[in-house]
Amino acid sequence: MALILYHIAPSRSSIVRWMLEEIGQPYELRVLSMSKGENRDPAYLAVNPMGKVPALDHDGVVITEVSAICCYLADAFPQAGLAPPIGDPRRGPYLKWLFFGPSCIEPAIIDRTFKRAQEAPRGTLGYGDFDTVMDVVSGALTAGPYLLGDAFTAADIVIGSQLRWGMMFGLIPARPEFVAYVERLNARAALQKATALDAALKDKAG
Repeated sequence: MALILYHIAPSRSSIVRWMLEEIGQPYELRVLSMSKGENRDPAYLAVNPMGKVPALDHDGVVITEVSAICCYLADAFPQAGLAPPIGDPRRGPYLKWLFFGPSCIEPAIIDRTFKRAQEAPRGTLGYGDFDTVMDVVSGALTAGPYLLGDAFTAADIVIGSQLRWGMMFGLIPARPEFVAYVERLNARAALQKATALDAALKDKAG
């Protein structure tokens, strides 16, 4: 079964590359250059009309959006053990965390970083407010070691990637529970491999 990842390094597609390394299946990489505008070329827009990465082609089926791709891969390759199956009581919390990243954490970071001329009322924001988002994640990780306790899942790949990125650039507070969580993730062989492969791509492009 062919897996093709349309990729720019570093970018959100690096999250999917980590996911692919975790499932341990061979995949083809099609690297695009953002500086050359290749993500806006007609050929790529035919794959993803949004002109963004990642996009994953699995035997002709194209999936976009990081959390959707990670959810899809976890279910398509259950032998990797990265998702509770349907019927498992952990499935609900797993899906909640999988989509909490792009719907709450990311917009909360962006809104805090790039201020509006007029602050939006809390009730109009899907995530509520930044501090509540951080507190909710903190509460889940305090129990740890992962979002679903002892089970590492695709949700940790999505949430963990955002915490890693946010703390790297000082956009998320380096709370002790966040730091310890990210350290556990950084020790994973699949993340180390994906990071090294991306670094080699970046060096080659440079």
